[in-house]
Amino acid sequence: MKIGKTSEIVHRFNRAFEEHDPELLDDIIGQNCVMESIQPAPDGTRYEGYDVNLAFWRAMAADRANRFESEEIFVMGDRANIRWRFHFGDGGSLRGVSLIRVRDGRIVEALAYAKTPGQSAPLPE
Repeated sequence: MKIGKTSEIVHRFNRAFEEHDPELLDDIIGQNCVMESIQPAPDGTRYEGYDVNLAFWRAMAADRANRFESEEIFVMGDRANIRWRFHFGDGGSLRGVSLIRVRDGRIVEALAYAKTPGQSAPLPE
């Protein structure tokens, strides 16, 4: 893998959502890509394979009622952490993070986690 390749792929992935341009996704998703969405909590839904992941992300990128905002992107080797905020059309938002792994210039793993309302965890006193 060329140096910078992971960074280029991850930035293109984010641009697809920020610019609502689903075509940017077509050739950056691996054939055996595994993605876990944020819903339903706590484990999300697991999607496996190129077609299902491409369809999921293309629909999300094409959605103009809602939008993603990247807050921070950190790349190290073949992995990237993307801290983001998802803005709903009604003015609300949700914060989260995606853990991405790139192999041979394609995304092969994307695990998403979000801060969602729910029951509070018991904290130590």
